[in-house]
Amino acid sequence: MPQRPHLSALHAGLALLVVLVWGSNFVVIKWALREFPPFFFAALRFFFCAFPFVIFVRRPQVAWKWLVAYGVLLGAGQFGLLFLAMRADISPGMTSLVIQMQAFFTIGLAVAIFREKIRAVALPGIVLSAAGLAVIAWHLDATVTLRGVGLVLAAAFFWACANIVVKKAALESKASVPMFAFIVWSSVFAVPPLLAMSAAFEGLSAGWQACLAARWDGWAAVAWQSTGNTLFAFAAWSWLLTRYDAAVISPWALLVPIFGMASSVLVLDEPFPPWKFAAFAMVMGGIAIGSVVPVLLARRRHRASPE
Repeated sequence: MPQRPHLSALHAGLALLVVLVWGSNFVVIKWALREFPPFFFAALRFFFCAFPFVIFVRRPQVAWKWLVAYGVLLGAGQFGLLFLAMRADISPGMTSLVIQMQAFFTIGLAVAIFREKIRAVALPGIVLSAAGLAVIAWHLDATVTLRGVGLVLAAAFFWACANIVVKKAALESKASVPMFAFIVWSSVFAVPPLLAMSAAFEGLSAGWQACLAARWDGWAAVAWQSTGNTLFAFAAWSWLLTRYDAAVISPWALLVPIFGMASSVLVLDEPFPPWKFAAFAMVMGGIAIGSVVPVLLARRRHRASPE
């Protein structure tokens, strides 16, 4: 279906709600990782995204390959690595910042695959964001390790790949993809690789023992991950991606670290020294230059062009 160049007011509100859910969700993830090992926690998340809904929700009319690819990329790729990093290698606030490199990955993949245009103004944005990551790397400590940053960057890349899968599925079907059904059915294919990863790296009995010992707040975090963060937020985000260019939607993720940092500071008392503020400003400024500025320039030219 044709891509629209500008968000409507209603769709802008939906995008804002999605990033609010995502930003505050990093604190919820940290709570859940106190109760469950990371790969098994991710498997639980996607299991409850799929069941019992898959029994009642009709399979979307897209090729099976897109459902499989999205489930594996989003489940084992993005969230398996993200949860592993957050267990002990990077704080929730910094995770919410580094994961936003998905904006550059998504736009880069869209340029390579869909021939979407990227302007020269994006290059200084990439350099500035890379400098922000360098600031983070310079201040590695127990709360932000090199392993944690690397895992989150890998998770961001898999997120970008999942975004591209959604667009490919929509273009191939030449119709609107029912994103709730797409999320439900693709979640089925996220569970097996995550369970395999859990068995291989966490032990065959670790997940079961965690289930027996988990408190109510751990299970509440699993429920929120499945319903609010995945079935709602990812379905809504992917639905927006099928209707707008990646360069229009991806910049909204700039707001995620604001909510992520704020919730981590307020709820978990995460320290926010000056170097974190500098890294935050550089990464977010770079993403804004590389993804927001081109959109604003395009809108300005569109308004100035004769009808």
